[in-house]
Amino acid sequence: MNVKWPERMRSALGALIGIAFTGGSMHLLLGANANIPLLVAPMGASAVLLFGVPASPLAQPWSIIGGNLVSATVGVTCAMFIVDPVAASGLAVGAAIAAMFALRCVHPPSGAVALTAVLGGPAIHALGYRFVLEPILIQSAALLSAALVYHAVTGHRYPHATRAAPAAPQTPASRNSITRDDLEAVLNRRGELLDIDPDDLETLFRETQLQAYARTFSELACRDVMSAPVVSIAPDTTLRAAADLLQRHAIKALPVIDKRQHVVGIVTRADLANKPKSADLRLMEALSARLFGRNGQRARLVSTVMTPHVRTVETRTPIVELVPLFADDGHHHIPVIDAHERLVGIITQSDLIAGLYRQTQMQAHAQQRPAA
Repeated sequence: MNVKWPERMRSALGALIGIAFTGGSMHLLLGANANIPLLVAPMGASAVLLFGVPASPLAQPWSIIGGNLVSATVGVTCAMFIVDPVAASGLAVGAAIAAMFALRCVHPPSGAVALTAVLGGPAIHALGYRFVLEPILIQSAALLSAALVYHAVTGHRYPHATRAAPAAPQTPASRNSITRDDLEAVLNRRGELLDIDPDDLETLFRETQLQAYARTFSELACRDVMSAPVVSIAPDTTLRAAADLLQRHAIKALPVIDKRQHVVGIVTRADLANKPKSADLRLMEALSARLFGRNGQRARLVSTVMTPHVRTVETRTPIVELVPLFADDGHHHIPVIDAHERLVGIITQSDLIAGLYRQTQMQAHAQQRPAA
């Protein structure tokens, strides 16, 4: 699996916290002497889905809550009315799957919940339908709550929200490109559950089409489409001076460079207009105003509002690598650096479009040229 190590560690740590929180919640609510399991085994499998593959349709909130509750109810019912444990187990798991499909809450660990209700032993059987609420509902809710908080704190999307699919490139071959209707027709023809949201699948296809289309422009490099020379500023430039430069040159962004001409940030018109002041900055301005009069208000520097850690590209970077940066990552201006990491230009969306158009014209002329 092509999963980066930071994501693997984030998932493992999340599962650790989730299970610990779930068990701790049961201990606080019921006490150490409660005749109810503080943790049931299926919660471990649920943790794998919630923290390891949170984008899966099988790991969404309704899947874990609905799947576990309906499976626990089915399992308790089978255990109460069927004496043979083997027959009760088979019917419980089969009926649980059917119910989850009907309620659109398929959650694989819920099959183990149904099985636990049948084979859990005298302590579980003594609970009857109380097993559905204690421990299943409490533990499911606790684990889900931990997942919601953990993903929010670590900046991960959960519940899964589908990203809008990028528009397919308009090329002469567009009539053969994949559409949403084509995708739905194939999925309906297969007639089986796939562990991926159809919207995500469409997005992957669109991004693949865009990548394949951009590959045809690999002859162009960043040095061929960048705007140069580029207007830049130092970190100690005042905001008024930066705004004047933006206005004078009719541009929307200014790279911020140090004395070695290395890019240390970027400032845009939006930064100058909308950047909120921090508490420390407001305090500094108040002190400056008291000590130096109103000059303190004019002394705000670009370094206080610029965006640091700017994404840059080298002059020899193929233009194909710019397409996902602009299309998916939301970049509008990308500084270009040389082999010594010095600023030599900047690429905007307009530069990229102009470069792609120029390459298209070059390819068209090459195809029309008669063979020697």
